[in-house]
Amino acid sequence: MQLWIAVICMVVTLIVGAAAGIFLGIAIRKNTAEKEIGSAEEEAKKIVADAIKTAEARKKEVVLEGKDEVHRFRTESEKEISDRRKEVQRQERRIQQKEETLDRKLDNMEQKEEKVAKKLKEADAKLEEIETLKKSQFEMLEKISGYTAEQAKSYLLSQLENELVHEKSVKIMEYTEQLKEEADEKARNIISLAIQRLAAEQVAEATISVVPLPNDEMKGRIIGREGRNIRAIETLTGVDLIIDDTPEAITLSCFEPVRREVARIALERLISDGRIHPARIEETVEKARREVDATIKHEGERVVLEAGVHNVHPEIIKLLGRLRYRTSYGQNVLNHSLEVSYLAGMMASELGIDPTVAKRAGLLHDIGKSIDHEVEGTHIQIGVDIARKYKESDAVIHAIHAHHGDVEAKTIVACLVQAADALSAARPGARRENVENYIKRLQKLEEVASSFDGVERTFAIQAGREVRVMVKPEIINDERMIPLARDICKKIEEELEYPGQIKVNIIRENRATDYAK
Repeated sequence: MQLWIAVICMVVTLIVGAAAGIFLGIAIRKNTAEKEIGSAEEEAKKIVADAIKTAEARKKEVVLEGKDEVHRFRTESEKEISDRRKEVQRQERRIQQKEETLDRKLDNMEQKEEKVAKKLKEADAKLEEIETLKKSQFEMLEKISGYTAEQAKSYLLSQLENELVHEKSVKIMEYTEQLKEEADEKARNIISLAIQRLAAEQVAEATISVVPLPNDEMKGRIIGREGRNIRAIETLTGVDLIIDDTPEAITLSCFEPVRREVARIALERLISDGRIHPARIEETVEKARREVDATIKHEGERVVLEAGVHNVHPEIIKLLGRLRYRTSYGQNVLNHSLEVSYLAGMMASELGIDPTVAKRAGLLHDIGKSIDHEVEGTHIQIGVDIARKYKESDAVIHAIHAHHGDVEAKTIVACLVQAADALSAARPGARRENVENYIKRLQKLEEVASSFDGVERTFAIQAGREVRVMVKPEIINDERMIPLARDICKKIEEELEYPGQIKVNIIRENRATDYAK
């Protein structure tokens, strides 16, 4: 029991000692903290005091700077205001000076207006006086000249018109001669080069064919019993057989050249074979037709190849081949077309343009003549329709349409085809015409030239390629000769059809006759 009491007493003593230690430690920490707080407050007060001192110093500096800035702004503003005041004063002085100047000008203008009004009055008075004098002078001139004012005016106008006609004729002559010299030199060069490079033979052909016979007995065999053989031949071929007194020959007549060629081949084979009867005739005509068709195709392909024209429609090639049997004034149209193609291509090359279209247009320009006996219309319109049908270019179609002047040539290609066509058709030996048409053409040419006032006599010479016109010198003077020649040319172009060109030569002669006595 005493042991437990001792233990308890020791525990109590320990607890009391620990509590006393704790309270002692707390008191020591409290004193230390209070000392630190006191020193911190002093430090803070010191910092605050320093900050206040610094702020006061900075405040004084800022106030001083603000005062300086305000003083500077005030000085600049006063200077600017002073400058503006001076400028305003200067502008006021200028305005005042301008007002004074305007006032002086207004005064001067008023004085001038008064002077002008005075001068206008004087001018009106003088005009009245001039009109009076003019009227009296006109009356005096009319009395002296014997003309009224209208008559004198008409006389002066007629004189002026004569002078203008003279001047116009002189200018036309100068310009025409200059243009002719330049154009002729260039054209001669181009055409001569083209002609020199092309040498083509001309073969005259006609619309009839003559088939030779071995003897006159063959005529009877061809006619047959009661004419059955000749009727069969004419029916199958569409050609007229003319059997007359011509010894050992039969004439085949037909305007369609392909049918005439079929009939010629068939008749020659029947004559060489000797068997002539309707069945044999029908068989031979069919063989001849197939042969001609093959020849047409071959000829078309040949000319296309020789001309160097590509991508031609097969139907156009056949139509070209048909031209082998077509003639125009005795000239073979296929050879003529090939020649025009050559010439147009050469001239295009000389001019520095692509000859392809020119050669194609030249080759196809007379394509309408291949079927002009079967289709109504001119060969030009037929050719245009064919070219459009087979999708030829607009340039080729226009050249076909314009190669005889039915429409105005608007492209170089069309002009080249016109020139090439004239070269091929108009040179000596290329074409021929019968005497009756030739005489009619010459008579018509002389009639056209004689239809103008002042023309005394006309003479068509050089096979109708030139017309010489004798004029009355008292009616046609030198100035009127040039317009007269142009008018005659224009009327010839409108009313006549002719190959190549026609030269109009105006001749005026003055004669002075006297007698020595």
